[in-house]
Amino acid sequence: MRMRTRKLIGTIALLALVTAWALVAMAVAQFAFRSTNSLAAWIYYAVAGLGWVLPAMPLISWMSRPDREGA
Repeated sequence: MRMRTRKLIGTIALLALVTAWALVAMAVAQFAFRSTNSLAAWIYYAVAGLGWVLPAMPLISWMSRPDREGA
């Protein structure tokens, strides 16, 4: 697969990942932090806000692989 195609597929996958991650994080927060203190909510939102980076790293690595010669 050419790099250009991988980047297109990866971009669409990243947009889907971030959208789904945000929706799930908001849904969990609605049920988990109804009556807890604001410090716990702040920590949760910080971790959930940065948490999408770990699943995205292999995808970005795959997207940036150079094309193979002769392929």
